[in-house]
Amino acid sequence: APFPLLSRLDAADNEVAELGADIAALPALKSLDVANNQLRELPAALADCPRLKDANFRGNQLRDKRLEKMVNGCQTKAILEYLRAGGRGKGKVESAREDVRKKKREKQQKKDGGDGELDEVEEASKLLVKVLHVSENPAPLVVKVSPGVKDVRAFIVCCVLKGVNLKPGNALKRFLTMQTKLHEDICEKRTVATIATHDLQLVKAPLTYDVQPPDELKIMPLGRKEIKAKDLLRQLQLEAEEQRKQKKRQNVSGLHRYLQLLDGKDNYPCLVDAEGAVISFPPITNSEKTKIRKETRDLFLEVTSDTSLQICKDVMDTLILKIAELNRSALENREGSGSDMELDALCAPGNTNLPLVVEQVRVVDTDGNLKVLYPSKTDLATVSSLLTVIR
Repeated sequence: APFPLLSRLDAADNEVAELGADIAALPALKSLDVANNQLRELPAALADCPRLKDANFRGNQLRDKRLEKMVNGCQTKAILEYLRAGGRGKGKVESAREDVRKKKREKQQKKDGGDGELDEVEEASKLLVKVLHVSENPAPLVVKVSPGVKDVRAFIVCCVLKGVNLKPGNALKRFLTMQTKLHEDICEKRTVATIATHDLQLVKAPLTYDVQPPDELKIMPLGRKEIKAKDLLRQLQLEAEEQRKQKKRQNVSGLHRYLQLLDGKDNYPCLVDAEGAVISFPPITNSEKTKIRKETRDLFLEVTSDTSLQICKDVMDTLILKIAELNRSALENREGSGSDMELDALCAPGNTNLPLVVEQVRVVDTDGNLKVLYPSKTDLATVSSLLTVIR
């Protein structure tokens, strides 16, 4: 390889029309960005890049529409597996996996004389999510949307996720890091969508997705005292200026990067609880009131966007997948949890595949008419190659 140490290649917005198979000759390539080009195909050789972990192919009109959908919603690993399997249809790798699954199912059927249905579900994937439908839930959560959000940040998708374990080791830190990475990647630095995660036990339902003027909206931001939105933004702008001076560069980090997303807005979007407290102020911050801690087991998840409802759903799909991956890692590795009896019980033989439970949340207008139900029977499709959904 002519560039044996090249680990990052940024070629976005360059009218690139083709990626050659030679890309596999970059043994150290870890990050590849070819977004917003003119690519029509992705070479199967990408799957042979031994260290490629992060790739951005969005903004290319790919011929393979299934692959294009994956590019917009799935993690790099799933895309590479799809390419390795031969793209459209089943490749050799996928066919081999299916043969193994089939043999295991047949073996289990002979053993217990049953139909092997449960074994089929468990063998399909180690990541399991069970959907609890509104009709099965004695107390489903509802979010009411005010008409004013239409001109500010029109789209919101919500759900409840139960059974998360953030106690062992650095699980909470990894959870927060994962959320930051999603904001950078699939949310495109919060320009297309923003994620908010809350401790369900601290959420006072019913909730209202509303808009308020900057000098009236009050929130207790994460790690800060209660403040009006107008004053918070002014405070963040001053911090950004100070940060620029200290580091002697134009780029800023943290919340300061998102201030421009509210430029020109007469009203700001917010999620308000039953007590009138603002628990979310997208795309800037959540509230300290519903902050997630190590003891948190049940989450209320929200994704908002001013771009499209589908983007909200795609981001939520990916968020649930990432949380499922973190949860499995915590259960399987125990991450130095020591004598945590609760975790030991969960990690007992046969329980490492314990599914997370996703409760449907209805988003309605002020008259109670349904606007969005998530997850519907068509949701979570973008991550179906890595996640088994029990509906």
